[in-house]
Amino acid sequence: MDVKDKVIVVTGGASGIGEALAKLFAAEGARAVAIADMDIEGASRVAAEIGEQAKAYKLDVAEQDAVTAMVSDLEKAVGPVDLYCSNAGIIFSDAPDWTVISCSNEKWQKIWEVNVQAHVMACRAVLPGMIERGEGGFLITASAAGLLSQIGDASYSTTKHAAVGFAESLAITHGDDGIYVGCLCPQAVTSKMTAGAEASSAAADGIMPAAELAERTLKAMREGRFMIRPHEQVEGYFLNKAKDYDRWVGGMRKFRRHQMATTGRPI
Repeated sequence: MDVKDKVIVVTGGASGIGEALAKLFAAEGARAVAIADMDIEGASRVAAEIGEQAKAYKLDVAEQDAVTAMVSDLEKAVGPVDLYCSNAGIIFSDAPDWTVISCSNEKWQKIWEVNVQAHVMACRAVLPGMIERGEGGFLITASAAGLLSQIGDASYSTTKHAAVGFAESLAITHGDDGIYVGCLCPQAVTSKMTAGAEASSAAADGIMPAAELAERTLKAMREGRFMIRPHEQVEGYFLNKAKDYDRWVGGMRKFRRHQMATTGRPI
């Protein structure tokens, strides 16, 4: 999957990973890039910095009608969507008591809609056309938390596991239709989500600059990779988990105890 001459949607494009991907795609020759975000001021700034290739949209990725309308407007203006980067995401920690039932039912519902259901809604909007044309692609931003787990974030870890599962189903079901699927599973990356989190468990291996993540992601896409792990150590962690699940859970408990003793919070 390359981006030259492609029409691309990037959700969560106003900052962080989405901004870095959008700017790189434009620099690498994308024909048009839609910067979609609830933060329309941020999206407009990114679009202005990119130039005439880009257009900003205010978008709630959890609203099917809004997603469909955005895609329709873009396709009328520049043509069919070639690549949909379903990148928007939210996070709710297990604060204040750090149990798995800390988040309200309302927060669980919201994070499910944004971190999982939004990928389904994106597919409803563009997948039929891609199947008809016999080509197209999706980049779904999950997280290393979807392969491993993020302590102190039960709802985030759960929904990111589900996002990985949906990406797998999308690739298995529609790869033979000519559809590329990439599942992006990074650890901490510079973004609003990680601002001030330098001492958190999520940043134990450091925080990768978003521009570097974008470069690594595009390289993997060009190689046709499904599983994109910009942080190399994630593969080793994942293999250790698969080899001895019980030992891995014990190790994560130890890591949690260390974080609680060091910072007073597991995340």
